Amino acid sequence: MKKVLAFFVALMFAFPAIKGQENMFDLGDKVISVGLGIGNTLYIGGSGYSTMVPPISISFEQAVVDDIFEKGVLGVGGSFGYTSFKYRYNFDNQDWGWNYHNIILGAGALLHYPLLDRLDTYLGTMLGYNWSTIAEYGDTGDNIADSAEGFVFAGFIGGRYYFTEQFAAFAQLGYGVAYLTLGVSIRL
Repeated sequence: MKKVLAFFVALMFAFPAIKGQENMFDLGDKVISVGLGIGNTLYIGGSGYSTMVPPISISFEQAVVDDIFEKGVLGVGGSFGYTSFKYRYNFDNQDWGWNYHNIILGAGALLHYPLLDRLDTYLGTMLGYNWSTIAEYGDTGDNIADSAEGFVFAGFIGGRYYFTEQFAAFAQLGYGVAYLTLGVSIRL
């Protein structure tokens, strides 16, 4: 992941001499994004694990500083993520398992830099808080509920391709609620 981020930063420094790119994220712009994740980062997977609700995310971002490295723009914002999965196993001829539900609220910063026309490329980081509820159950009827919580960190790279001035599709790769998130963005 560090190599991917380093490559992206190197690209940002390699392109300032090219003058044709249109900045798709300007000072004062506000963007809302809704995404669906592929590859849940909150559980390892494997035998017994399955997804109940895939990772979903909603985020808001506003451009607050421009002219970073000539064309770059810094955005700040918040995000909400949710996912749930289950783990099942058989012990002593009884079915046992857990249901996990994760809610993540976070705030972060994103550095945008135009590399191609109509494509808003960025790298970002987020610090969030993860609330997890865990429900254990078994054939005996014993149900136990528990919760866990803690801080989470996310680092990612991504891009939004604008089909119109307000509507874009995005892809984001990194470590957050999902390894890959695909979705749509609306510029307000």
